Amino acid sequence: MKRFFSKLLSKSHSKDSSEEKSEQKSKYMPKVVAPVEERFTIEFNNNGGKFLYCENSLEIEENFDMILERNHWIQSEMLCFDSTLAKRFEKESLSITKTNLNATFFLTPCEYLVAQNGGLLISANQIQSHKLQDLPKNFVVFATTSQITETLSDGLKGIKEKYAKNIPSNITTIKHFNQDSDQEDFLTYGSTAKNLYLLLLEDL
Repeated sequence: MKRFFSKLLSKSHSKDSSEEKSEQKSKYMPKVVAPVEERFTIEFNNNGGKFLYCENSLEIEENFDMILERNHWIQSEMLCFDSTLAKRFEKESLSITKTNLNATFFLTPCEYLVAQNGGLLISANQIQSHKLQDLPKNFVVFATTSQITETLSDGLKGIKEKYAKNIPSNITTIKHFNQDSDQEDFLTYGSTAKNLYLLLLEDL
């Protein structure tokens, strides 16, 4: 799957005759199922998320700097509960807090990326005991391609297997990335839309 997203993103910038040709194929041909990575990307973008694919650590840093500059967050306060992640993304101009829920943005990892609905599966390991609506409106999420899973059920199963002896509480999904979204399910009930950036590192 190496560089899959590079190819996917390059395709998204232009349309060619292959799309028209595909429409001419027999209606009796079996439906081609897109790769799980492509399905996640499509659903995530449809949800209003901002997707930034990174092939290496340098691109992670460059894209993070771009997010700060574009949103005028260069000199702001960043909420981050994960000490390792906070150290990786620390900047002299950023003030890092673990307590101020009114910080400019929230930097966090996640448990899984769900292709089925383009959502991000998180737990108390990322947001502690807080509700999504109590956290900053702006999210920057760091994840890797190996965290992409087919369905929500697969993600929940993965959490149970990973934390077999200590399953985390407060498991929920984030899939509301714009104010116009009105879809809810039992894992997103009561949540509010987030302005969300996903820094996705290729690790497969």
